[in-house]
Amino acid sequence: MTFIMNCPVCDNAQTKPFLSRHHVPVHQNMVFEERESAVDMIRGELTLFLCDQCGFVYNASFDDSKLNYSAMYNNIQDYSSTFHQYTDELVERILKNLPNPASTIVEVGCGKGRFLHKLFVRNQALKGYGFDPSYEGDESQCDGRLVFIKDFYGPQYEHIQADVIICRHVIEHIQQPVELLTTIREALRNSPNARVYFETPCLEWILRNTVVWDFFYEHCSYFSIPSLTFSFQRAGYKVDSYEHVFLGQYLWFEAVVDGTWPGEQQIVDSSTVLALAEQYLMKENEKKGRWATALEHALADGAVAVWGAGAKGVTFANLFDPLNEKITCYVDVNPSKQGRFLPGSGHSILHYQSLRTKKIRHVILMNPNYREEVEGLVEEHQLCSKLVDLTDE
Repeated sequence: MTFIMNCPVCDNAQTKPFLSRHHVPVHQNMVFEERESAVDMIRGELTLFLCDQCGFVYNASFDDSKLNYSAMYNNIQDYSSTFHQYTDELVERILKNLPNPASTIVEVGCGKGRFLHKLFVRNQALKGYGFDPSYEGDESQCDGRLVFIKDFYGPQYEHIQADVIICRHVIEHIQQPVELLTTIREALRNSPNARVYFETPCLEWILRNTVVWDFFYEHCSYFSIPSLTFSFQRAGYKVDSYEHVFLGQYLWFEAVVDGTWPGEQQIVDSSTVLALAEQYLMKENEKKGRWATALEHALADGAVAVWGAGAKGVTFANLFDPLNEKITCYVDVNPSKQGRFLPGSGHSILHYQSLRTKKIRHVILMNPNYREEVEGLVEEHQLCSKLVDLTDE
């Protein structure tokens, strides 16, 4: 197997192995109609390298030919009231900062278009486009103001006068992220004043909290503030601001095209990221051991379920119960996942009402951001004896 040794962000040749997992499912947000198909899904190698110059982490053995973002792929999170509220806040933030009410918005990697649709419902004057080769749905919505194009956004669409570019949870799936940013910049040749908004998972949050189930195949690129800042600069942008959002789990970057491009990249300080990575490596095996023991203790008290059939839940299953021998089922509020099976391990995905019929004693919560929402549902419907938050362990 050939590894990518030089850092895809800064070209540093002195990268080093960081984390390795073998035979992992290549998709975490794909659901299957049959258990056998879920278990037999395509696998890949997770060989994470760390750049000690810019703080970028990437999968050196990533092979995008293994991926297939088909209709079976489902990462919709808006069925959760918690996530719905969060995206509402993002929408208000973007609308508040529009250059004019009738702005033209472009979303790169729009998925099924739910976020764009939410924006356009809130503002009846907007015009815009959603780009995604895997988009499925009506080509035109909102009385023709919103158009979806099943293609990659690039220089061939430079005729679109964009005021705002949105790219949420795409860049972590891209093996050469600077190329993505450069392609978008070239498409903005005739839109020099466009505001550019990017959102991606935060590497610092993963490392600081030792979230061992947040490293998986779909995400071949993991960004810290230094590495994403450097990526933007190298691609010809000026970063105006950045911050942690979604209780620290995501990074939100705002940038504009830099008129001096290509220019010189500023030196970034990645020392904090490197220290967090070292701390993570010291704690990872100990945390996995504690969770294996905690799972056995819970099983001794009765049946166990996991709440959250997304990327975190799938990775947790394939780390701690890959043969589907311990965890009774998974719960997800996304109705299109219910009645289907988890990739890799083949666990069944059910509605939360099923927890009573399955006589579940313990429910493991995958994401602490949803704790209040899940606690409310557990109490209202008397679903189990104990809700276990992973971050409490």
